[in-house]
Amino acid sequence: MFAIFELMKLSKKTIFLIILLPIQILIVQFLSRKTAFIEQYYSNGIYPYISNLFRFLLGWIPFSFGDLLGLFLIGVLMYKVYKLIKTKFRNFINNLLQLISFLSILYFAFYMFWGLNYFREPLAQNLGLQQSQYTTDQLINVTTKIIEKLNTQQLKITNNDTLKVIVPYSTSEIYEKVPVAYDYVVKDYPQLRYTNPSIKSSLVSLFQSYNGTAGYLNPITGEAQVNDMLPKAGYPSTTCHEVAHQIGWSAENDANFVGFLACIYSNDPYFNYSGYRMAFRYCMREIRKRDPEKYKVLWEKTHKGIAKELKDNYEFWRQFENPIEPLLKKGYNSYLKANNQTKGIDSYSYVVDLLIAYFEKNNL
Repeated sequence: MFAIFELMKLSKKTIFLIILLPIQILIVQFLSRKTAFIEQYYSNGIYPYISNLFRFLLGWIPFSFGDLLGLFLIGVLMYKVYKLIKTKFRNFINNLLQLISFLSILYFAFYMFWGLNYFREPLAQNLGLQQSQYTTDQLINVTTKIIEKLNTQQLKITNNDTLKVIVPYSTSEIYEKVPVAYDYVVKDYPQLRYTNPSIKSSLVSLFQSYNGTAGYLNPITGEAQVNDMLPKAGYPSTTCHEVAHQIGWSAENDANFVGFLACIYSNDPYFNYSGYRMAFRYCMREIRKRDPEKYKVLWEKTHKGIAKELKDNYEFWRQFENPIEPLLKKGYNSYLKANNQTKGIDSYSYVVDLLIAYFEKNNL
């Protein structure tokens, strides 16, 4: 009876939003099985207009508007919780229903502004790559070629195979070079066009370091956010990865591959190094699982300067290890699985399939 009375006090708009939430969930579940429809009418239909509009409106702001918005909403939520505790949970149902109505708005914004891209056709199909189950021999062959290219870039930059690559750019300089990299890749892949850049350093980079994340796309504001505490060698590929999300590639393996392409197509050797470095790390992880002895052999072929730089990268992340990080990653893992990435966090490593298909198609 009390719950009915509380419901009567709500506005018609709030009641409408509450009813709308389960309807939205059903619609999204239905659309998740309509990949061709999503590809044609959303990912290549209205989404480019939506994303370009948000990047145009917010790209010029030098700080992350999305982070500020998120922090503000967290502050409001904490204040509401504080008031509930202070009033001994008076009007609890009313506040809960208000929260559900707000979640209904967020749910709509998430999927309309970006999230439906999770259900588009795979990148491999879009780029004409034959993605398939690869053999260990294929993996070793492609990894060997990647090591050769990575060694070449490291030597080109340092002129000494024992020296680490030290990126001389500031974060803002890297952000300026990312759209240029995409200008090069679009000559062969026009579907990867990137306009109206909106790349920001995250205002919560320290928190990102502690939860083990390098960057993220704000799906509500369309801003690419990068953890500005990251070691610089991986910064170009991370930034290009987040831009791949901006242009509609939601799946993590697809974003990894688009980021790789942007880096290796760039006319900047530090971007080239960062792209091959990312590919090297994912391929080597897979080889270590399949053939530990061959993994050791391939490490011997890798320049010592590269090993030193990657060791520094490992030490950077190790200093932020904490007992809460695995719990946060479990939550993110569940989020990915709920959005058409059945392997969760492991889906990042599925970029190896795309790398092998790309190298074999282009006889690299």
